[in-house]
Amino acid sequence: MPKKLRSNFPHGSYLWAVRAAQWQALGIDESELEKPKIAIVNSSSNLAICFSHLDGIAAELKQSIRDAGALPFEIRTAAPSDFITGAGAGGAYMLAARDLITNDIEVAVEGAQLDGMICLASCDKTVPGQLMAAARLNIPTLVVVCGYQPSGEYNGRHVDIEDVFIGSMHALTGKLPVDELVGMARNAIKGPGVCSGMGTANSMHLVCEALGMALPGSSPIAANSPQMFDFVRQAGQRIVAMIEEDLKPRDILSPGAFANAVSVVLAAGGSVNCIKHMQAVAAEGGIDVDVYGLFRELGNRIPVLVGVRPMGEHSIEQMEAAGGGRALLKRLEPLLHGDALTVTGKTLGDNLQGVVVADEQVIRPLQRPFATQPAIVMLRGNIAPQAGIVKYGIDPSKMRRFSGPAICFERSADAIAALQDGRIKPGHVVVMRGAGVRGGPAMGGGASRVVFAIDGAGLGDKVAMLTDGHLSGLVCKGLVVAEVAPEAAVGGPLALLVDGDIIDIDLDHHRLDARIASAELQARARRWRPQPAQFGGGWLDIYRDAVKGMEHGAVLIKPLDISDEQEAGR
Repeated sequence: MPKKLRSNFPHGSYLWAVRAAQWQALGIDESELEKPKIAIVNSSSNLAICFSHLDGIAAELKQSIRDAGALPFEIRTAAPSDFITGAGAGGAYMLAARDLITNDIEVAVEGAQLDGMICLASCDKTVPGQLMAAARLNIPTLVVVCGYQPSGEYNGRHVDIEDVFIGSMHALTGKLPVDELVGMARNAIKGPGVCSGMGTANSMHLVCEALGMALPGSSPIAANSPQMFDFVRQAGQRIVAMIEEDLKPRDILSPGAFANAVSVVLAAGGSVNCIKHMQAVAAEGGIDVDVYGLFRELGNRIPVLVGVRPMGEHSIEQMEAAGGGRALLKRLEPLLHGDALTVTGKTLGDNLQGVVVADEQVIRPLQRPFATQPAIVMLRGNIAPQAGIVKYGIDPSKMRRFSGPAICFERSADAIAALQDGRIKPGHVVVMRGAGVRGGPAMGGGASRVVFAIDGAGLGDKVAMLTDGHLSGLVCKGLVVAEVAPEAAVGGPLALLVDGDIIDIDLDHHRLDARIASAELQARARRWRPQPAQFGGGWLDIYRDAVKGMEHGAVLIKPLDISDEQEAGR
């Protein structure tokens, strides 16, 4: 044990006395006050099934931490779920909640000067919010993956939340009877946990393991399964040892660890949202890593080895049975940074010794991938000077090039109305803008709904779409360029497009361009004026005013600077 824990203060001092009084009233004996004090970061909520099981996990974790000789303190954060919290302000509260979680954690953990923390990772924004806090605070931290939900059946077919999401937009465009959608909704979810496809939540759970911030073998995992609770108990023991070893996130979050995580996302055909989330973690930790650049660099080198829905037809249960994230890392081992340190205190290479893949059809070998073309393609061009992102998928028949006239919308509702009345026609490039981190704000605006509505209207393979908004991790349909940056709200070139401009999308050459002369773009830029804010007030105005660009992962503030002098003075 370190000679001095930061949570301990001189016996009889003001801080010792008032903390002793508070904690004695909570049933903590004075004899325990010198023990390591560990935060259990819990985003429990009765609003969404994603978080409904976390209190039971926290209770088991508390006991494990006590058994290991430390004091657990449960703290709470926001608990955003796309399908619940996304109702307000066009979904703007979702990404904005990520950074609120980071600051919730800082207030509780840094304010109380706790010695370490275990983060209960569930729905997708909790995971990056927790990793960002770990990088910012840089105290011993371990992420516990809290599992995916069981899906159901309807009319003899598999049905999950992705099917309900897609079905809702198909019903809106008349492709699906409303009664069918109601039946799907009644049967899609059969228990707690995150969406069962390779959406943002399961993708970010894999990222935690690939970064070295979660125990090896812990993702993906069925929520509330015996295997999950085994990892919970192991985590309680391990966090105490990490405090003894003074093993901190910035020891683990190396450039090599980020490259490993990017490789896993590419190999699993994971969510494009992982890109900005990992960039945000790097920004919070002051780690010199260009995650966007890593996706460009590694995209053509990392084949798709896993085909879990919506990328392919396998289930997340099949991936777990085949060996999960650890087996996928084993497949990728020749391409990884095996010397990257992990929460085990060992390297990734050490953790992968003896790992075998249980099903070679589900987690393919490098020589027999599902696809060799990149699962995620990074574009640049005169309307995307920084980036545009395409999740391509594994179907080789999908479009890789598209040219057509733009039809532009400032609101998702207007785009959907245009679909319903037939104004969007085959050959169009649908431009849905004003949905970026400032314009949305926080990438609210419903870009995913427009994608699924296009699919429901039977135009999925007949039009393309550009947006500065983000897409649900469950979206893998059509040719859609998302997170075009700079965004329209700050005068990015997407804001300058008008109906009829010819747009060229070329995945083979990683290009996104409009056939507009530079002089004309500059003239349009001089005439440009920002659109009125879609939503505002309260937290959303604070977010809009503070948020940084996508190249910084859309973080709100510069990383907390806890200098060596501050550490020494504690």
